[in-house]
Amino acid sequence: PLRYTVLMGHGMCAGLVAAACTCGFTVSLVTTSLVFHLPFHSSNQLHHFFCDISPVLQLASHHSRLSQLVIFILGVFALVIPLLLILVSYIRILSAILKISSSVGRYKAFSTCASHLIVVTVHYGCASFIYLRPKSNYSSSQDTLISVSYTILTPLFNPMVYSLRNKEFKSALRRTMGQTLYTVN
Repeated sequence: PLRYTVLMGHGMCAGLVAAACTCGFTVSLVTTSLVFHLPFHSSNQLHHFFCDISPVLQLASHHSRLSQLVIFILGVFALVIPLLLILVSYIRILSAILKISSSVGRYKAFSTCASHLIVVTVHYGCASFIYLRPKSNYSSSQDTLISVSYTILTPLFNPMVYSLRNKEFKSALRRTMGQTLYTVN
């Protein structure tokens, strides 16, 4: 954190945004072209809450091992590599935290990192379960529930985790809750 402004200049930010956009575009392009080359039978209803690749592949009358391999490789590309980078950064953060002499400082740093790590674990764990498992274990209802976890719950928890760590937000929440309770009584 102390070197953030030095490391995260305009060039680094632009590079990271370009890399994220390029990766996202590549994954989307490969997945879309894969789907458009599959033969589909008469059913066109997905029993899923969004148009994800696994349920779409289940609609295809014939999906080859190649399509399953492509989805697996894209899953590794989009999930495992970023997760490894996050874990490497957390190992470095952990080693820096352990060098803090104050126990209060270590506690604050650990609590901040722990909440973020929980959100990361939920997101990557659920997404990895969906995209990196054998397709013989496919279950539409189970996949829908797990997909809700990483597409809705993670983005919902992120602002809560970070704003509840903010003292100003906590005091504003207490004032609002106090006013609400006061007007109800």
